[in-house]
Amino acid sequence: MDNKAFDSQRIAEGYARRPWLHKNVIEQIRKDCNIKKLKNGLDVGCGAGLSTKALRLLCESVTGTDISSEMIAVCENLYKDSSYRFYVSKAEENEIPKIPYDIITAAGVVNWVDKDLFLSNAEKILNNNGLIVVYDFWITDKMVQNEEYTKWYQEQYLVKFPKPYRKENVWKQSDLTESFIMEKQTKYNLQYVFAMEEFVDFMMIQSNVNVRIESGEKTVEEVYHWMMETLTPIFSNQEKTLLFDGYCWYIEHDGE
Repeated sequence: MDNKAFDSQRIAEGYARRPWLHKNVIEQIRKDCNIKKLKNGLDVGCGAGLSTKALRLLCESVTGTDISSEMIAVCENLYKDSSYRFYVSKAEENEIPKIPYDIITAAGVVNWVDKDLFLSNAEKILNNNGLIVVYDFWITDKMVQNEEYTKWYQEQYLVKFPKPYRKENVWKQSDLTESFIMEKQTKYNLQYVFAMEEFVDFMMIQSNVNVRIESGEKTVEEVYHWMMETLTPIFSNQEKTLLFDGYCWYIEHDGE
Protein backbone atom coordinates (compact mmCIF):
# COMPACT_ATOMS: atom_id res chain seq x y z
CA MET A 1 0.00 0.00 0.00
CA ASP A 2 1.26 3.48 -0.89
CA ASN A 3 2.25 5.50 2.19
CA LYS A 4 0.34 8.42 0.69
CA ALA A 5 -2.85 6.60 1.71
CA PHE A 6 -2.02 7.62 5.28
CA ASP A 7 -1.55 11.28 4.37
CA SER A 8 -5.09 12.56 4.81
CA GLN A 9 -6.74 14.57 7.54
CA ARG A 10 -9.51 11.99 7.97
CA ILE A 11 -7.05 9.19 8.64
CA ALA A 12 -4.76 11.31 10.83
CA GLU A 13 -7.62 12.45 13.06
CA GLY A 14 -8.95 8.89 13.18
CA TYR A 15 -5.55 7.57 14.27
CA ALA A 16 -5.57 10.01 17.19
CA ARG A 17 -8.77 8.35 18.48
CA ARG A 18 -7.44 4.79 18.27
CA PRO A 19 -7.28 2.69 21.47
CA TRP A 20 -4.11 3.54 23.40
CA LEU A 21 -2.83 -0.04 23.50
CA HIS A 22 0.71 1.25 22.96
CA LYS A 23 0.79 1.96 26.70
CA ASN A 24 0.37 -1.75 27.46
CA VAL A 25 3.25 -2.60 25.13
CA ILE A 26 5.51 0.07 26.65
CA GLU A 27 4.85 -1.22 30.16
CA GLN A 28 5.89 -4.69 29.00
CA ILE A 29 9.03 -3.21 27.45
CA ARG A 30 9.81 -1.55 30.77
CA LYS A 31 9.58 -4.91 32.55
CA ASP A 32 11.47 -6.90 29.91
CA CYS A 33 14.36 -4.42 29.78
CA ASN A 34 14.28 -3.30 33.42
CA ILE A 35 13.97 0.35 32.40
CA LYS A 36 13.33 3.00 35.03
CA LYS A 37 13.76 6.27 33.14
CA LEU A 38 15.68 7.22 30.01
CA LYS A 39 16.75 10.68 28.91
CA ASN A 40 15.49 10.86 25.35
CA GLY A 41 13.74 8.63 22.86
CA LEU A 42 12.74 8.66 19.20
CA ASP A 43 9.47 7.26 17.90
CA VAL A 44 9.63 6.69 14.14
CA GLY A 45 6.44 6.40 12.12
CA CYS A 46 4.68 8.07 15.03
CA GLY A 47 1.33 8.45 13.28
CA ALA A 48 -0.99 10.65 15.35
CA GLY A 49 1.27 10.38 18.39
CA LEU A 50 -0.19 7.57 20.48
CA SER A 51 3.06 5.59 20.29
CA THR A 52 5.06 8.73 21.13
CA LYS A 53 2.81 9.40 24.11
CA ALA A 54 3.52 5.85 25.27
CA LEU A 55 7.28 6.25 24.81
CA ARG A 56 7.11 9.38 26.97
CA LEU A 57 6.33 7.03 29.90
CA LEU A 58 9.93 5.79 29.59
CA CYS A 59 11.73 8.97 28.62
CA GLU A 60 12.19 12.51 29.92
CA SER A 61 11.81 13.84 26.38
CA VAL A 62 10.64 12.28 23.12
CA THR A 63 10.75 13.05 19.42
CA GLY A 64 8.19 11.70 16.97
CA THR A 65 8.69 11.55 13.22
CA ASP A 66 6.39 10.48 10.42
CA ILE A 67 6.36 10.69 6.64
CA SER A 68 2.85 12.17 6.75
CA SER A 69 2.59 15.93 7.28
CA GLU A 70 -1.07 15.46 8.25
CA MET A 71 -0.08 13.09 11.05
CA ILE A 72 2.58 15.49 12.34
CA ALA A 73 0.08 18.37 12.28
CA VAL A 74 -2.26 16.36 14.50
CA CYS A 75 0.62 15.52 16.86
CA GLU A 76 1.69 19.14 17.20
CA ASN A 77 -1.89 20.13 17.98
CA LEU A 78 -2.33 17.44 20.64
CA TYR A 79 1.08 17.39 22.36
CA LYS A 80 2.21 20.91 23.17
CA ASP A 81 4.33 20.01 26.21
CA SER A 82 8.00 20.97 25.81
CA SER A 83 9.02 17.35 26.40
CA TYR A 84 7.62 16.52 22.93
CA ARG A 85 9.04 17.36 19.53
CA PHE A 86 7.66 16.30 16.13
CA TYR A 87 8.84 16.71 12.56
CA VAL A 88 8.21 15.17 9.13
CA SER A 89 10.75 12.55 8.11
CA LYS A 90 11.10 9.13 6.59
CA ALA A 91 12.06 6.43 9.10
CA GLU A 92 15.35 6.06 7.23
CA GLU A 93 16.25 9.77 7.31
CA ASN A 94 15.87 11.03 10.89
CA GLU A 95 18.02 14.00 11.85
CA ILE A 96 21.15 13.43 13.92
CA PRO A 97 20.31 14.83 17.38
CA LYS A 98 22.65 16.89 19.55
CA ILE A 99 22.48 14.10 22.13
CA PRO A 100 22.11 10.51 20.82
CA TYR A 101 18.85 8.75 21.59
CA ASP A 102 18.69 6.11 24.32
CA ILE A 103 15.85 4.25 22.60
CA ILE A 104 14.11 4.17 19.23
CA THR A 105 10.62 2.71 18.93
CA ALA A 106 9.01 1.74 15.65
CA ALA A 107 5.35 0.75 15.98
CA GLY A 108 3.78 -0.71 12.86
CA VAL A 109 6.53 0.72 10.66
CA VAL A 110 8.96 -1.95 9.49
CA ASN A 111 6.61 -3.30 6.83
CA TRP A 112 7.12 -0.05 4.94
CA VAL A 113 10.80 0.80 5.45
CA ASP A 114 14.07 -0.01 3.73
CA LYS A 115 15.66 -2.12 6.48
CA ASP A 116 19.29 -1.40 5.61
CA LEU A 117 18.76 2.36 5.34
CA PHE A 118 16.75 2.36 8.56
CA LEU A 119 19.52 0.57 10.48
CA SER A 120 22.18 2.78 8.93
CA ASN A 121 20.33 5.86 10.14
CA ALA A 122 19.71 4.31 13.57
CA GLU A 123 23.40 3.63 13.97
CA LYS A 124 24.12 7.36 13.59
CA ILE A 125 21.49 8.63 16.01
CA LEU A 126 21.42 5.95 18.75
CA ASN A 127 23.60 5.74 21.86
CA ASN A 128 26.13 2.95 22.18
CA ASN A 129 24.17 0.15 23.87
CA GLY A 130 20.98 2.00 22.98
CA LEU A 131 17.89 0.03 22.08
CA ILE A 132 15.63 -0.27 19.05
CA VAL A 133 12.21 -1.69 19.88
CA VAL A 134 10.16 -2.78 16.88
CA TYR A 135 6.58 -3.67 17.70
CA ASP A 136 3.11 -3.92 16.24
CA PHE A 137 -0.35 -5.18 17.10
CA TRP A 138 -3.41 -5.76 14.96
CA ILE A 139 -7.04 -6.79 15.12
CA THR A 140 -7.98 -10.44 14.82
CA ASP A 141 -11.16 -12.18 13.76
CA LYS A 142 -12.00 -12.95 17.40
CA MET A 143 -14.11 -11.33 20.07
CA VAL A 144 -14.68 -12.79 23.52
CA GLN A 145 -17.68 -15.14 23.35
CA ASN A 146 -18.82 -13.73 20.01
CA GLU A 147 -18.62 -16.25 17.16
CA GLU A 148 -20.89 -14.08 15.01
CA TYR A 149 -18.15 -11.48 14.82
CA THR A 150 -15.69 -14.10 13.53
CA LYS A 151 -18.16 -15.06 10.82
CA TRP A 152 -18.72 -11.38 9.90
CA TYR A 153 -15.00 -10.69 9.75
CA GLN A 154 -14.15 -13.69 7.57
CA GLU A 155 -17.21 -13.88 5.31
CA GLN A 156 -18.22 -10.23 4.93
CA TYR A 157 -15.49 -7.80 5.95
CA LEU A 158 -12.49 -9.51 4.29
CA VAL A 159 -14.55 -10.23 1.18
CA LYS A 160 -15.54 -6.58 0.84
CA PHE A 161 -12.22 -5.19 2.10
CA PRO A 162 -9.40 -7.67 1.42
CA LYS A 163 -6.04 -7.03 3.04
CA PRO A 164 -3.70 -4.89 0.90
CA TYR A 165 -0.23 -6.19 0.18
CA ARG A 166 2.43 -5.50 2.79
CA LYS A 167 5.78 -7.03 3.64
CA GLU A 168 5.38 -9.50 6.48
CA ASN A 169 9.02 -10.47 6.94
CA VAL A 170 10.44 -11.16 10.39
CA TRP A 171 13.93 -9.76 10.97
CA LYS A 172 16.56 -12.23 12.14
CA GLN A 173 20.09 -11.67 13.41
CA SER A 174 21.39 -12.41 9.91
CA ASP A 175 19.31 -9.49 8.60
CA LEU A 176 21.00 -6.99 10.91
CA THR A 177 24.27 -5.12 10.43
CA GLU A 178 27.27 -5.86 12.65
CA SER A 179 26.41 -3.03 15.03
CA PHE A 180 23.11 -4.55 16.12
CA ILE A 181 22.14 -7.62 18.14
CA MET A 182 18.68 -9.16 18.15
CA GLU A 183 18.34 -9.67 21.90
CA LYS A 184 14.81 -11.03 22.03
CA GLN A 185 11.62 -11.50 20.02
CA THR A 186 8.27 -11.95 21.74
CA LYS A 187 4.61 -12.33 20.84
CA TYR A 188 1.72 -11.08 22.91
CA ASN A 189 -2.06 -10.67 23.04
CA LEU A 190 -4.12 -7.63 23.97
CA GLN A 191 -7.80 -6.94 24.56
CA TYR A 192 -9.94 -3.84 24.20
CA VAL A 193 -13.62 -3.26 24.99
CA PHE A 194 -15.55 -1.41 22.26
CA ALA A 195 -19.00 0.06 22.03
CA MET A 196 -20.32 -0.46 18.51
CA GLU A 197 -19.95 3.12 17.23
CA GLU A 198 -16.43 3.29 18.65
CA PHE A 199 -15.59 0.02 16.90
CA VAL A 200 -17.00 1.27 13.59
CA ASP A 201 -14.89 4.44 13.84
CA PHE A 202 -11.87 2.22 14.50
CA MET A 203 -12.60 -0.01 11.52
CA MET A 204 -13.05 3.01 9.25
CA ILE A 205 -9.31 3.71 9.44
CA GLN A 206 -8.07 0.16 8.92
CA SER A 207 -5.74 -0.12 5.93
CA ASN A 208 -8.19 -2.50 4.23
CA VAL A 209 -10.81 0.24 4.26
CA ASN A 210 -8.43 3.15 3.61
CA VAL A 211 -7.32 1.66 0.31
CA ARG A 212 -10.89 1.47 -1.00
CA ILE A 213 -11.83 4.96 0.17
CA GLU A 214 -8.64 6.76 -0.86
CA SER A 215 -8.80 5.12 -4.31
CA GLY A 216 -12.36 6.37 -4.80
CA GLU A 217 -13.90 2.88 -4.98
CA LYS A 218 -16.01 3.57 -1.89
CA THR A 219 -17.14 6.70 -0.09
CA VAL A 220 -16.79 7.24 3.65
CA GLU A 221 -20.58 7.39 3.91
CA GLU A 222 -21.09 4.10 2.06
CA VAL A 223 -18.59 2.22 4.21
CA TYR A 224 -19.87 3.71 7.47
CA HIS A 225 -23.48 2.80 6.64
CA TRP A 226 -22.48 -0.76 5.71
CA MET A 227 -20.51 -1.17 8.95
CA MET A 228 -23.34 0.11 11.13
CA GLU A 229 -25.92 -2.04 9.37
CA THR A 230 -23.97 -5.31 9.45
CA LEU A 231 -22.52 -4.92 12.95
CA THR A 232 -25.74 -3.93 14.74
CA PRO A 233 -26.95 -7.53 15.21
CA ILE A 234 -23.47 -8.60 16.32
CA PHE A 235 -23.16 -5.97 19.06
CA SER A 236 -26.83 -6.04 20.11
CA ASN A 237 -26.43 -2.73 21.99
CA GLN A 238 -23.67 -4.20 24.16
CA GLU A 239 -19.97 -3.56 24.51
CA LYS A 240 -17.74 -6.29 23.04
CA THR A 241 -14.14 -7.29 23.74
CA LEU A 242 -11.90 -7.49 20.66
CA LEU A 243 -8.72 -9.58 20.71
CA PHE A 244 -5.46 -8.26 19.26
CA ASP A 245 -2.26 -10.12 18.38
CA GLY A 246 1.16 -8.49 18.46
CA TYR A 247 4.92 -8.86 18.52
CA CYS A 248 7.96 -7.05 19.91
CA TRP A 249 11.62 -7.22 18.84
CA TYR A 250 14.45 -5.93 21.03
CA ILE A 251 17.52 -4.87 19.04
CA GLU A 252 20.57 -3.58 20.91
CA HIS A 253 23.08 -1.18 19.40
CA ASP A 254 26.48 -2.70 20.04
CA GLY A 255 28.40 0.33 18.84
CA GLU A 256 31.79 1.42 20.18
